Amino acid sequence: MTEVQAFLPWAECCRRQFLGGGIGLGAAALMSLLDGTGALQATAPWLNPLAPKPTQFPARAKNVIQLFMTGGPSHLDMFDFKPALVEREGEPLPLSVLGKTNFAQIRDGRPRIMRSPWGFNRHGESGQWVSDLLPHMAGVVDRLTFVRTVSTTETVHPHAEFIMNTGHRNAGRPSMGAWLMYGLGSEAEDLPGYIVINSNGPTRGKQGNYHSGFLPPTYQGVELRNRGEPILNATSPLGATPEDQRQVVEAVNELNAIRLRLTGDREIAARISAYELAFKLQASAPQLVDLSAESGETFRLYGCGPDAPSFARDCLLARRMVERGVRFVQIHFGDWDHHADIAVGHPNQCRAIDQACAALITDLKQRGLLEETLVIWGGEFGRTPVAQPQAVGGVGRDHHINAFTMWLAGGGLKPGSFGETDEFGFNAVKNPTNVHDLHATILHLLGFDHQRLTYRFQGRDFRLTDVFGNVLTDLLA
Repeated sequence: MTEVQAFLPWAECCRRQFLGGGIGLGAAALMSLLDGTGALQATAPWLNPLAPKPTQFPARAKNVIQLFMTGGPSHLDMFDFKPALVEREGEPLPLSVLGKTNFAQIRDGRPRIMRSPWGFNRHGESGQWVSDLLPHMAGVVDRLTFVRTVSTTETVHPHAEFIMNTGHRNAGRPSMGAWLMYGLGSEAEDLPGYIVINSNGPTRGKQGNYHSGFLPPTYQGVELRNRGEPILNATSPLGATPEDQRQVVEAVNELNAIRLRLTGDREIAARISAYELAFKLQASAPQLVDLSAESGETFRLYGCGPDAPSFARDCLLARRMVERGVRFVQIHFGDWDHHADIAVGHPNQCRAIDQACAALITDLKQRGLLEETLVIWGGEFGRTPVAQPQAVGGVGRDHHINAFTMWLAGGGLKPGSFGETDEFGFNAVKNPTNVHDLHATILHLLGFDHQRLTYRFQGRDFRLTDVFGNVLTDLLA
């Protein structure tokens, strides 16, 4: 009798008779595929797509926390101080600088220079310029690596978000977090390896920024909510005990294991893994967001409490996640899209993130986690050094894609400053950097050659950096 013929009588006998009786197929399948608890064996990585995987070369980092500032924060009002903007405020931007730039909203052919409304000072041993709006971040400036010449190709928010998070302007490509899960797997035993927090609402591109695209769905980011049920559909049904739930999971996984044995379909392996993780999440997700064991000193460091939702609380949760083996944590925060009234909106956003960002760096360092955790801060683009006048309300700044600032920390990086913009902060004059270079460098820090981390789809090999990207070796410690 073949295995397929043996599989058919399942409809005519009960599950217990079929799996444990004289047929023997169920027992054989389970012994070879499961570890005795209903979970796939970690020793069979192709069966368990979330199992930890070796890197292509020694890695400098093993976890990532991405602080994604939605809307495009103004680098010129935070980190890239330009005395020329003060000296020449109100003058038309020179045509030699303006070039053929197409703004998102400004229609004036000669827009006028706008200084930062806030003061700047040098901080730390490195003497980095930081806005007076960011006193806490100024205190950790010597641990940060500033990349001042990041550029992108899209002035529209959703497309620019997709480029920053997936390397491509259109939805449907795997996100950076999904690529890392595909390459590295996860070390979290009872949490998703890739967790996303929409701190104050989703990005404009929404799930497209943390989707798995054409990679298996196992690698997609899982949303952790800061209100209500932490992870949707991970709560036990009313009246069901943990023992009841475990029996259901084991029964489903046993049947799936038999089918996997017969077909070799890896999607079934992913389904078994998902069932097991979902069962564990019923206990682990509430434990993750229960901050009652955190000290008062920790809450004072972050400037948050144990319960009220905030960006600061989300940063504290991010630290707890990497402690538990979560590979990639992505926090989407803010609306930095200050076309108007930047004098009001920008300080509010800075106050919301300043202490929390500095606390995260300090906390990771104190716990010995910063060396193995790469922290990334930035938005989809920057803001213009010229004013965008408004018929109603105060002036703001338009989208700027030619050169803007992002910072990184930890994970094998050399603190300091990389790249330089012109006197107006408009164009790169030293070490121009595009998003693909940034992605290539991030993958390198995690132990991968961006040209070799590929996935075959529709007849060709795809990668995060497409056909672009160079590792920024000067950033490496």
